[in-house]
Amino acid sequence: MIYHESVRLAENLYCYVWQGRGNNCNTILLPAVLRGERPHVLVDPGHVRNEIGEPCFNSLTQAMEKDGFKIDATGLVITTHSHPDHIEAAELVVKKSGALFALSREEDEFYRTAGKMLFQAFGSKPPQVEPFFYLKEGDLSLGAKNNKVEIKVFLTPGHSPGSISLYLEENKILITGDVVFAGSVGRTDFPGGSPSLLRKSIDKLSQLDVEYLIPGHSTEKSSIIAGKDKVRRNFYTVKVFI
Repeated sequence: MIYHESVRLAENLYCYVWQGRGNNCNTILLPAVLRGERPHVLVDPGHVRNEIGEPCFNSLTQAMEKDGFKIDATGLVITTHSHPDHIEAAELVVKKSGALFALSREEDEFYRTAGKMLFQAFGSKPPQVEPFFYLKEGDLSLGAKNNKVEIKVFLTPGHSPGSISLYLEENKILITGDVVFAGSVGRTDFPGGSPSLLRKSIDKLSQLDVEYLIPGHSTEKSSIIAGKDKVRRNFYTVKVFI
């Protein structure tokens, strides 16, 4: 059974929205971006299995295959942060494809220290993946000249110490991880959380020109927020919570 809904937001971006009963994150695919036999970029591969046993990773691979994409053609895995529901399946992707792995330096340090407690709390093991490079705030160019994707990386701590958000300025698409959702914000009561830092991160992101906001999880209100006015109103609304 496939628990992911495939949503194509641009020629070079698919979002696989999690629709299962248990916890798992939304996953973003940037297909055919990199050179070589592994051209896909995958952001937040999610759980392998969640707390109620739903096969999250198998669901993702099947949803991708329906769109014509193979998980073993992934060349780069990016994670917005290192909580189990975003990063656990990274090891499987790397094993199947030989993909490189990237996250922020701040998140890597957290993940290898206090962040391990979250995996213990959820009864899972941290994936054994080593970052090939660290994501820094600034511009990230992926792909060849004729097929280049330009991404602006923002360091957005608060939910987790080294959380990042990704902004595709050309398409006006913002990937927020668990910093902000539709009508809500990421929790700050986990290890490494900070309400004050989350507030600053959301203030920073709210200044961007955004047509589509892709959160790490859906809420009762919505999943992907489409339309500049709706995105703007959502930022205004969520600032009430922090």
